Amino acid sequence: MDEERLLERLRKGEQAAYKLLVSTHQGAMRAVAIAIVGSSSADEVVQDSWLAVVRNIDGFASRSSLKTWLLTITANTAKTRLKKQRREVFIDDLSGPHGSIGADRFKPNGHWLQSPISWHSDSPEALLDEQELRECLEHTLTSLSELQRSVIMLRDRQCLELEEICNLLDISHSNVRVLLHRARLSVFATLDHFEVTGEC
Repeated sequence: MDEERLLERLRKGEQAAYKLLVSTHQGAMRAVAIAIVGSSSADEVVQDSWLAVVRNIDGFASRSSLKTWLLTITANTAKTRLKKQRREVFIDDLSGPHGSIGADRFKPNGHWLQSPISWHSDSPEALLDEQELRECLEHTLTSLSELQRSVIMLRDRQCLELEEICNLLDISHSNVRVLLHRARLSVFATLDHFEVTGEC
């Protein structure tokens, strides 16, 4: 469904349209909220943000995408709650459960110099490994600092540009790059460990 049609349905108050909107954007909104206020208050921020969306949908002027508008509302709601407390990266920022692996294993764009062995296969054992790896990666993500986790989720799962992430989280471009780099190294370390041991 195109955005104009969705907006039309939202402005009519159609419940199915709001369900679609929530299912599509809830994850990104929560990632923004977690990055700004932490996980303990993130759900309340997202809930308040949805209320603001419902109240203001008629005033949405389509100067940005609907997704950008939703994330901006979430960021502003979170910043208000936090009273503009700034967060910066610390040298001892948390890494994943397997630590980190050397940056020399990757190209400047963050991709592997040599791709990991593919685990894809149709055998039940291989499918079980995929499920175990998925759970292992989720565990790694939850073990990261809230800001690292939010940046990697917004960049690699929600495909936001670095500039958008900077604006939403109110942190510098260099800070976003450091957070993303550290988070990716932790994820790569988990992949490397799983590839070698078959365990999380």
